[in-house]
Amino acid sequence: MFRFKELILSSEEKLTFKLHLIYSIIEGIILGVLALNEFVFVKSLKGSDFQLSILIQISAIVLVFTIFFNEYLKKVRSKKKLLQYVALATRLPLILLIFFPHTEAETIANSYYHWAFLVIFLIYFFAQPIIYPTINLFLKNIFSHDNFGKLYSISTSINKIVMMVVTFLYGLLLDYDHYSFIYVFPIIGVLGIVSVYLLSLIKYEETEFPAEYLNVFKSIKKSFRDMKNIIRNNVPYKHFEWAFMYYGFAFLGTVSIITIFYESELHLNYSSVAFYRNSYNIIAILTLPFFGRLLGKIDPRRFGVITFCSILFYLLCLLLTYYFPVHFELLGLKLYLFMLFFVIFHGIFAATMSLLWNIGSSYFCKNEEAANYHAIHLTLTGYRSLFAPFLGIVFYHWLGYVGAFLIGIGLVAVAISIMIWSEKKYKV
Repeated sequence: MFRFKELILSSEEKLTFKLHLIYSIIEGIILGVLALNEFVFVKSLKGSDFQLSILIQISAIVLVFTIFFNEYLKKVRSKKKLLQYVALATRLPLILLIFFPHTEAETIANSYYHWAFLVIFLIYFFAQPIIYPTINLFLKNIFSHDNFGKLYSISTSINKIVMMVVTFLYGLLLDYDHYSFIYVFPIIGVLGIVSVYLLSLIKYEETEFPAEYLNVFKSIKKSFRDMKNIIRNNVPYKHFEWAFMYYGFAFLGTVSIITIFYESELHLNYSSVAFYRNSYNIIAILTLPFFGRLLGKIDPRRFGVITFCSILFYLLCLLLTYYFPVHFELLGLKLYLFMLFFVIFHGIFAATMSLLWNIGSSYFCKNEEAANYHAIHLTLTGYRSLFAPFLGIVFYHWLGYVGAFLIGIGLVAVAISIMIWSEKKYKV
């Protein structure tokens, strides 16, 4: 454990940390609402399993375009203004949700609302290919190597505390009114614009600009060539991404099934789902400072083993809950015995993955290459999201919960093996 007052920070680091912290707090409010998004889609909007897999997909599929946007980012002289424009274009459509129906009968009678919901969130998530690499670029440009993981973990801890409180309150609100989301999302849209604007205030000055401005097709070709060269020449990073590919198929393939499992098998209400999410976030909050410090001390692939083991065990806990559904009810909450162990492992996963996924790739490169490496990381996330959520639903309908969860466990085991083998053979 480390204390913030023990960190030696420059004036620029202090200001940057303050802006990123406020951004993280507001994003925590937004993520607290989005944490129940899939369950809202299934329970309130009565979306189908197939549509649910699409909702899971669109949050990641937009990342396919990250490598293209990253090439464009290199040419943009005012990245701050770009962030502000992107925030307006992607957050304002959330206001349209206020026109959605407020009754189950009207929702079922007008299925086009399901597709409108999906389109609105497709637009919302299209900000990620620009915002995420830019965050890495801005922070890595200001924070020292030693402080990067520590400061990021502090902001992430605060983010999760806010997210936890909002998820709990939002769950209570949804249990009171299943359609209260139509009033909440317009507010979230406005907050999303404010948070990105604050992020854009972080000091960043471009020192180099590309001498040649390529047309769209040449830029795309160059993007793929650069990605290919980085992956081919940086072998440890290549193995890191290969392991993430297997993990990603397991995670994206099971996340929608877990939502269905909550509703159809465990018959949870909104408050119970919020309780499980908040419980593992409490563990994540408590362990993030430790893991933030640990990431700066060990090989990111060894850190990845910890992350992947945690998801393997939480999937195992879901299987045990299916076979041994021992539970009791307390204050309106439905508490399953093995789901409590699920919470512990999911908490470790939430803490470590929030660090590994967001800044893990930055430890394989120089400071000025952080945006490029994270862009590749996000693009590959998008590629696996093209298939993983849909395949997860297919395996679920074909093999049931047990078969789908076992496939996920097997894929994660492969990812763990790759990380262990790579670290032994290749040094960063």
